[in-house]
Amino acid sequence: MFENKKVLILGLARSGYSAAKVLCSRGNEVVLNDSKSEEKLDRNQIEELNNLGVRLVLGSHPDDLLDESYDYLIKNPGVPIDHKYVLKARELGIEVINEVELGYRLLPENVRIIAITGTNGKTTTTTLTYEIMRKAFGEKVKLAGNIGYPLCGLLDQINSGDILVMEISCQQLENLIQFNPDVALMTNLSPAHIDFFKSYDSYKKVKTKLFQNHDSKDIAILNIDNEDVLEATKNIKSTVKFFSSSKEINGCYLKNGKIYYYGEDIIDTDKLFIVGRHNIENCMGAIMIAKEFNVSNEVIGDVIYNFKGVEHRLEYVDTVLGRKFYNDTEATNIRCTQIALSSFKQPIILILGGLERGQNFNDLASHMDKVKAIIGIGQCRDRVLEFGNSLNIPTYIYEHLTDGFDKCFEESTSNDIILLSPASASWDQYKECEVRGAEFKDKVKELKNKIGIRN
Repeated sequence: MFENKKVLILGLARSGYSAAKVLCSRGNEVVLNDSKSEEKLDRNQIEELNNLGVRLVLGSHPDDLLDESYDYLIKNPGVPIDHKYVLKARELGIEVINEVELGYRLLPENVRIIAITGTNGKTTTTTLTYEIMRKAFGEKVKLAGNIGYPLCGLLDQINSGDILVMEISCQQLENLIQFNPDVALMTNLSPAHIDFFKSYDSYKKVKTKLFQNHDSKDIAILNIDNEDVLEATKNIKSTVKFFSSSKEINGCYLKNGKIYYYGEDIIDTDKLFIVGRHNIENCMGAIMIAKEFNVSNEVIGDVIYNFKGVEHRLEYVDTVLGRKFYNDTEATNIRCTQIALSSFKQPIILILGGLERGQNFNDLASHMDKVKAIIGIGQCRDRVLEFGNSLNIPTYIYEHLTDGFDKCFEESTSNDIILLSPASASWDQYKECEVRGAEFKDKVKELKNKIGIRN
């Protein structure tokens, strides 16, 4: 399989690079096409692929590049589903797959696969699952997929009997054909990526491809509280198990502040660093997966009680003089900040703002009841001020996060939450939102050191 074939890889990035290397190692003729010019791509990747004999066609998509001589088209997940090469490949009967599907077909036998998808929460659930499984089974557990580790790049590290934990995005699901996880979890479904899939119905249909090769020996773990999940998966052939954060069910559920698994008390949610009902659901998903592998309650609790969240996603940073700092810089839209605000019972100092792109801060109004002060930053800070004034919440604006950080501390008291959840992209001042989050964390560290010196 995948030997002495002619393969066109559409799109470089991490997945195209990893796929090209694997295919070259197996004696295939590999052509890689990317719309970006060589100057805009990773120089080291380009040099390595050239040395491996990959034919690079960069800067455009020539009409005559793809013909019937190719055996496979491997599409980068970010490439549009109606790209001209994808449509032409189907006309010519050339199989269109992606890097995950390629890696799956090249796995050794007896590798057990855990796959996690959903609109929200999949990265946190995947990370938690991996940490639990890794503590239980050690180096036999590997992490791959949309979380940043291409499966093809790990093939030489995966052995028979290993356990593979994977986050699978909707774009990756689009071109999966044979891929079949032993345990598959869907966190939730809500409208997303409509621009990519053209409709919500199409998006939901693609999401359910995670279960398309399941039969009764395979496990599907689903959020019973999400009607769209139930509707989309009603015809799957898996053995289905459920979790719920709203009611007691035959499965995993929340009751009186504790997470139960089929009636057994597993986790006390008051002891968690991560906050919000959505994170309780993420914990439930990870618990249910772990229990499919008979992981002990002790291991599960040790990991979950010490888990501080995925970096930059409602991440607990530290506590300074009773104030708890949370970094939610990935909240680049209104909905994410709504979720963050609803996750706390304590008073909040909210850092809001960033790139001006017409976001409607008024949609946050119904979630602002615990906010005692707002620090407006970035390009849209004047509109943040208008919003805060409209709610009679003390609001202070600064151009930069670093300028307004001290004001957060001044406006807070012990037991308050200081929350960076900007509801705005960061490109007005930062290359990416993670840089904004790192800056916030650095300021917390500086503050703690400063307080320590005073003491």
